[in-house]
Amino acid sequence: MLDKNKVYTAEIIDYTSEGQGVAKIEGCAVFIPNAIFGEVCDIRIEKAGKNWAAGKIVQLREKSPHRINRACPVAKLCGGCNFHHMDYEEECRLKADRVRTCLNRLGGQNLKSVPIHPAPDTTCYRNKSQYPVSSIKNRAFAGFYKAGTHQVVENKRCLILPPQSDQVKDIVIDYMNQYRVNPYDESTRKGFVRHIYVRQGAVSKQILICIVVNGRKLPHVEDLIKRLKTIPRFTTLVLSVNTKPGNAVLGDEFITLYGPGYIEDTLCGLKFRLSPRSFYQVNHHQAQELYKAAIAAAKISTKDTVLDLYCGVGTITLAMSQAAGKVIGVEVIPQAVEDARENAKRNKITNAEFICADAGAAALKLEQQGVRADVVVVDPPRKGLNSDAIEALARFSPQRIVYVSCDPATLARDVALLNEKGFRLTSAEAFDLFPRCAHVETVVTMEKKSDSFV
Repeated sequence: MLDKNKVYTAEIIDYTSEGQGVAKIEGCAVFIPNAIFGEVCDIRIEKAGKNWAAGKIVQLREKSPHRINRACPVAKLCGGCNFHHMDYEEECRLKADRVRTCLNRLGGQNLKSVPIHPAPDTTCYRNKSQYPVSSIKNRAFAGFYKAGTHQVVENKRCLILPPQSDQVKDIVIDYMNQYRVNPYDESTRKGFVRHIYVRQGAVSKQILICIVVNGRKLPHVEDLIKRLKTIPRFTTLVLSVNTKPGNAVLGDEFITLYGPGYIEDTLCGLKFRLSPRSFYQVNHHQAQELYKAAIAAAKISTKDTVLDLYCGVGTITLAMSQAAGKVIGVEVIPQAVEDARENAKRNKITNAEFICADAGAAALKLEQQGVRADVVVVDPPRKGLNSDAIEALARFSPQRIVYVSCDPATLARDVALLNEKGFRLTSAEAFDLFPRCAHVETVVTMEKKSDSFV
């Protein structure tokens, strides 16, 4: 066990899933933020367990050629971005290697490498933002949480967001301070405004603003709307009612205060309606590349029935409808299913069906109804597939499963489980939809094993 507050010298030999550097000191794994592979550092131990420790760099003895000056002044405090201290080349390398390592260690594969598709832009790419709101000395402010906490770090200008998002945030904060509209306090459960949510269409440039509140009515709303109208393409303002304790951002009830309650955008040549709860990839350019890869991997023919589990507003479902005989999308969020059905209508797509249900339950029900799927696409949340979904996929026995994942660890776990159910991994590639942040998207293809592969 290492001594707390003692300084050790060590080389950074790996990264954690969140991008922290890893060193081995006296057989103990030490996790160090803001470290880069290959650097030699003096590290002060801040926490010490039996087999692990957390440390902090006190001096760089050998600096990586990939180390750069941080462009964001609050990058070390803010929990939003992880890689402002390294260049984009090293960031992409570590993300691709993370996917490969997970698939090999947890997924039972033997991949020598996984290709990654870098983003063309590392700034202003994110089309959705959720600002938590706090206060200090009776002054409201907004920013993002400090890593591992619910302490809000004020951020005047977030570099991965379009400028319009920060303009919205500033207008809402000025309104709150003028009219003494208090931020919500998690500890006391008092106060009013919890989050400021902004979504902007990458093509349409339309802006949806959702104020998340601990109540049902926004004071002086006409003045707020007047201020927001100074922002070009401001389209709609929605109130999200969230009076429950906990860290969920959006509530279950939405009240439209201005405009239609949704915006529109174009992705893969199709028009989509997006409301506050709609899942829509935050990086428009990279999402198109990701979906193109998923469609190519699916190898769909006009005779095929495609089942898309976790379909959101139907982006992948409707994109695949152009090549398939029939597509069925499944999504548990009612508002997203409503949007998906409306999106099919506005794109004049008639071979798409959408079901509002849990993915595993819907798949089992479809199987009982005699529905067969030639190709299944899954794009689950970070926790991956549940046991019902795995069992349903096994019984459906499609020729091909295309798995779009936002978490390499749960992806690898599910790859191993699907391998046990008779599917083998045939391709894997990573896509960076989140430059400067630790997350990475992956598309893998699994095909039903033939006798020669069993």
